[in-house]
Amino acid sequence: MAKVHVDKDLCIACGSCVAMCPEHFEFDDDNLAKAINENVDDDVRDAASACPTEAIKIEESEN
Repeated sequence: MAKVHVDKDLCIACGSCVAMCPEHFEFDDDNLAKAINENVDDDVRDAASACPTEAIKIEESEN
């Protein structure tokens, strides 16, 4: 099972992931994106592809 997280050092808070997948991403107290649901589906993969700084990281497990 793959999991998603946001690299805070790369996030510029453009909001594309929050707009595309509000069930997976939201802004934290620093106004940076964070993953609120680690499960990965096609929408999360699309959001990761759309991220201008490649801050969304998907970790594929070997299971």
